[in-house]
Amino acid sequence: MLQRRRFAPAPILLLAVLAALAAPRPALSNGGAWAVCARATAAAEELRSDLPAHLLSAVAAVESGRWHKGRQATIAWPWTVTAEGEGRFLPSKAAAIEAVERLQARGIANIDVGCMQVNLHYHGDAFESLSSAFDPAANVAYAAEFLLDLRRERGSWTRAIGDYHSQTPRYSGPYRLKVFRAWRKAKKAAYAEQRRERQAKALFAQDLSGYLRDDRLL
Repeated sequence: MLQRRRFAPAPILLLAVLAALAAPRPALSNGGAWAVCARATAAAEELRSDLPAHLLSAVAAVESGRWHKGRQATIAWPWTVTAEGEGRFLPSKAAAIEAVERLQARGIANIDVGCMQVNLHYHGDAFESLSSAFDPAANVAYAAEFLLDLRRERGSWTRAIGDYHSQTPRYSGPYRLKVFRAWRKAKKAAYAEQRRERQAKALFAQDLSGYLRDDRLL
């Protein structure tokens, strides 16, 4: 994540993301850690109408994406730690925190963490602790506000997306393309899910109308 001034995410946004993580969602139930980042990004996008649909999930997939063999998809992983040019997918929040503490003990400060890979060197003061930095709600809420801030300053989402990673063109350009590809995939997947839901509702309505016509409900 790009070096920037520190700021706190809007409390309302943070609370909304926390609520979404606490509530079960049919499409994501029983997903464990695989579902956490998706829930958080979806909640933030639902609350903030100025965030384009599925953008946060696309950025998360690029930042902390881990291949899920069963789903044949790259899914953001909440316990991701990146330092010294290497990303690691830890099995739990506790393991991720321990990994960061070991890095810091070696004097390494440039560390990206969580769903949105927030950089602890430049943005660490936004969180009360490492536990908070890895909290998907806090991590995503901060990244959402950061992206919105970039959008306001840069004047376009194209520039904001690239600058989320770096202001250096040779880094921001390829990164932007990765996000755009992930964004297209996210939109396509969302459309397919909506289509399945519409088809299911149509079949249910058809069955229901049949019952109503022949009085089988009476």
